[in-house]
Amino acid sequence: MEAPTQTPHASTPPSQMQRLRARWNVCADALSRLIGHDLLALVCRIAIAALFFLSGRTKVEGLLTLTEGTYVLFREEYRVPLLPPELAAHLAAYAEHLFPLLLVLGLATRLSALALLSMTLVIQLFIYPDAWPTHLSWAGLLLYLIARGGGALSADRALGIR
Repeated sequence: MEAPTQTPHASTPPSQMQRLRARWNVCADALSRLIGHDLLALVCRIAIAALFFLSGRTKVEGLLTLTEGTYVLFREEYRVPLLPPELAAHLAAYAEHLFPLLLVLGLATRLSALALLSMTLVIQLFIYPDAWPTHLSWAGLLLYLIARGGGALSADRALGIR
């Protein structure tokens, strides 16, 4: 004859671990409601836009006139493959101004994030391969925007663009 298996009764009090897990889950649910996609997307858009825009500003004087130092940097340090340094300098400087501006507005968010992710990959692979922790943090923000879009507080949403 087999021994009967014990089943917990409905009146068995939850363990301390179960109570702690339940409290944690209540807090996690509240945080998920409080910090939703729309807020995350806005913060991601502004954070990554600031990084790239400020980098772009170091390459120019005035509105968009490239400095001689920028040309030197692209000739001597950056050396992007397949592109002449002068062209690469212009493309990088303009991209670092245009795409961050679009991200702040939330206009063409996925496309802008994809363009900056491509730029990040070029920087990682060909220019500063040892800076992967920094580039990974940029990629994380950009991948979120590519996957989820600009959120409710974006021009994309106002225009009905996903």
